[in-house]
Amino acid sequence: MSKEEINGFVIDKFNQHSLKENAAQGICPLCSHTRKPKNQKAQCASYDWERGLGTCHNCNTTFQLHTYQRKGASERVYVRPDVKVKKTSTKVEEWFKTRGISKQTLTDLRVGQGQEFMPQTGKQENTIQFNYFMGDQLINIKYRDGRKNFKLFKGAEKVFYNINSIVGYDTCIIVEGEMDVLALHEAGIPNAISVPNGATLNNNNLDYLDNCIDYFDDKTKIILAVDADEPGQMLQRELVRRLGAEVCYLIDFNGNKDANDYLLEHGADALQNAIHNARPVPLENVSTLKDVEDELRDFVKNGFKPGYQIGLNNFDKIFSTYTGQFITVTGVPSSGKSDFVDQMVVGYNNNYGWKTAYASPENQPVYLHAHKLMRKHWQDMPRVDDIGNDKWQQVTDHVNDNYFFIDMDKYSLEAVLRKGAELVKRKGIKCLVLDPFNKIRDVDAKSDDVNRYTMDYLAKIEAFCKKYDVLAFIVAHPTKMYKGSDGKMEEPTMYNIKGGGEWYDASYHGLLVHRDYEAKTTKVKVLKVKFQNLGENGAESHFTWEPRSGSFVPHLIDEVEAEPMPWE
Repeated sequence: MSKEEINGFVIDKFNQHSLKENAAQGICPLCSHTRKPKNQKAQCASYDWERGLGTCHNCNTTFQLHTYQRKGASERVYVRPDVKVKKTSTKVEEWFKTRGISKQTLTDLRVGQGQEFMPQTGKQENTIQFNYFMGDQLINIKYRDGRKNFKLFKGAEKVFYNINSIVGYDTCIIVEGEMDVLALHEAGIPNAISVPNGATLNNNNLDYLDNCIDYFDDKTKIILAVDADEPGQMLQRELVRRLGAEVCYLIDFNGNKDANDYLLEHGADALQNAIHNARPVPLENVSTLKDVEDELRDFVKNGFKPGYQIGLNNFDKIFSTYTGQFITVTGVPSSGKSDFVDQMVVGYNNNYGWKTAYASPENQPVYLHAHKLMRKHWQDMPRVDDIGNDKWQQVTDHVNDNYFFIDMDKYSLEAVLRKGAELVKRKGIKCLVLDPFNKIRDVDAKSDDVNRYTMDYLAKIEAFCKKYDVLAFIVAHPTKMYKGSDGKMEEPTMYNIKGGGEWYDASYHGLLVHRDYEAKTTKVKVLKVKFQNLGENGAESHFTWEPRSGSFVPHLIDEVEAEPMPWE
């Protein structure tokens, strides 16, 4: 066995507990020192050096034999805390004891204390320090003062707390706070990790998951033990979406807020049983009323949920959408279809933090497409003098972190959807753009019939959207169009796309982007909206295109005043 790498991770410190190397059995580093003197040398643990794990038959816990260097490091440059971990005082240890946490657990997880400036109070405070390690590298610190104010180390990378603990396990537990990690460790469950900043409403940007995603590659069971409040449930749904419903399990703490409260009320054995009895995420394609009861109650109380909007008032009045759906966007060539789709995903990014992946064979080269998105966020045309300045760095970092370009020699629908699924997991994308659909072929199509081909194509996209809760855009060119008697190009409908009726029937929504070259305006028309609460079929909004930012600006059509009647 190599001392350099194991479980796909580079070893930072081999045999961290200084146990007898290559021995099949020996002492347990977690409990042996707590036993009676005559039993402290008892061989109560089994060692698996190939997996890097030990198992104690006395305390029924599993522990890591080695520490590991991090895997899949982020491209970003972060500040590393240069802080020596200070041991906790007797007073702090007594407080933790009231929360059911022993001194040994504080030592095992390297919890410290010290003075720190807290912005909430505006002064130095005595704080508990939760230290975030990867291997032996201190990555971040969470500070907590006596008033329950928190802050993370400024400029440090966001990662899961206690991420080292899940290496070598095929199971892990994700919780919302460091105290819950300590509680689970206290109950003999060492492979628990916490999100660094709790759960917040409408937070889809789980950068700590992006930075640690490789740690979950070998996990066959991921138990989500988050809070039962609305932010906690939103976090749960996003983790299920990113990590995959097939490996996720859910915990019911029976009225207790979290793992720490459950430990205090019911004890370590009961907490172990709660984790053991975690239930799988409900089966796909099978629902019972209990599965949707929360949604049912919300609907009875509040009616339909409002759809997501892009932030342009004239368009938001006539169109909105949900995720798990797809939008067909059509229009004659050079009408601005791709540009308006860019405008929409930028709007969703600004409003909700959604990330987008593009499969755009015609929107090449990539740097020019990235430049278009950069202008929309910048709201101007970057100049040569801007290169490298603070705003340039801010905008380029934002585009880099939120937009991903699928670049293939030969695009196929299957390959694009596979890459889309990977980007959901690894980057948390919420939008997928296929532009145009005819350049992304379904190579596995079983029929040459155009209608059948279209139906199967759209069914695959719909299944992808539902499974990963993604909003997809399909840019579809119409067949050859003709000029009307007025010399202007006719406006296409969804029936003008090759495959005709299947597009209208299968699409959740349809939009037309049509440019009026004489008036120098662009019209966006709702061709179809699946649910009446999300928009208005046949409604239009009008825009002018601002060339420096490449953005669409609402354009109000002058209303023609009707001539007054004689009696008015």
